[in-house]
Amino acid sequence: MKIAKMILPAIVAAAPFFYSCDSGGTDVVESGTYQGTIQEVEPAKTEIYVKTDDDKVLELYFTDATTLTRNGETVEFAELQEGNRVEVEVEKTGQRLDPIAVRILE
Repeated sequence: MKIAKMILPAIVAAAPFFYSCDSGGTDVVESGTYQGTIQEVEPAKTEIYVKTDDDKVLELYFTDATTLTRNGETVEFAELQEGNRVEVEVEKTGQRLDPIAVRILE
């Protein structure tokens, strides 16, 4: 019982560290504009994974401020499909990437 009282606080204290280390194979890049291909689309989370031309994988959760366009016209999230070429403008906030603009290129 004494050991459990000592171990439990250590596990609880370490949990955020382990959670933050699990990037799920994604990368955090500097703010900027990147081109790549959509690897996965998660409609329920309005989330996409983009593999950039320099082999980084970006995990992007759309916000209310994210713009999504094709040929200069606004389109719905449902237009995104695996394999689409896209250009993404992202802003790095800590260890998170916020998509400012996503443009479907093809």
